[in-house]
Amino acid sequence: MCTLEKRGGLFILTLTGDDQHRLNPTLISSILSALSKAKAQSTSGSALITTAQGRFFSNGFDLGWAQSAGSKKGAQERLSQLVELLKPVVAALINLPMPTFAAITGHAAAAGFILALSHDYVIMRRDRGVLYMPEVDIGLTIPDYFDALFRGKIGAASTRRNMLLRGLKMKGDEAEKRGIVEAAYDSEGEVQEASVRMAEDLAKRKWDGDVYAEIRKGLYPELCAKLGLTTKAYATPRL
Repeated sequence: MCTLEKRGGLFILTLTGDDQHRLNPTLISSILSALSKAKAQSTSGSALITTAQGRFFSNGFDLGWAQSAGSKKGAQERLSQLVELLKPVVAALINLPMPTFAAITGHAAAAGFILALSHDYVIMRRDRGVLYMPEVDIGLTIPDYFDALFRGKIGAASTRRNMLLRGLKMKGDEAEKRGIVEAAYDSEGEVQEASVRMAEDLAKRKWDGDVYAEIRKGLYPELCAKLGLTTKAYATPRL
């Protein structure tokens, strides 16, 4: 499950417990509900930080839940269901009217990496945790909106190739060098402190949230098309 805490203008969304935070219908629904609450309560001085307790940020879809369907066909149907259930979460983050930060203090794999990458900024711990897309290793294809997110967020084709076609596990320093994460730090505390500092710095700019979200969507037209998001024109000049 997850919790949502409001600290001044900051919303802190935390995946709770010490498990792997695998994304099943219950957790996905909880995250989507938290994002909806943050959006409803947002102001011009808001920002969102998503983090997690334990050794994992998220280890992706709950394959155990999918396999518990009892047959190969049932497992495939449940996995397809998870793909569709996560799409509104990615859409909600891309459409959220505030800056967003993923504070990664553990592993972020597969759909868990996608969850992190859906934020504007990713801050990572360098001494523990990797970014990893294991689909080629476990025999799964990549959903179309995952592909679009990768193309929109990771500029170097060679980096995308190595992560998707080689199953490369990338640590914090390398991810920072490749521009996937904003910064990497030595401890969980430093990641959390840096995330709050960055979020507060942007929140105090008091940008119009709707304008911010529309500019963000304009950066990722292919992803927005896959997610069914449309853009709108806003004009709230502060000159």
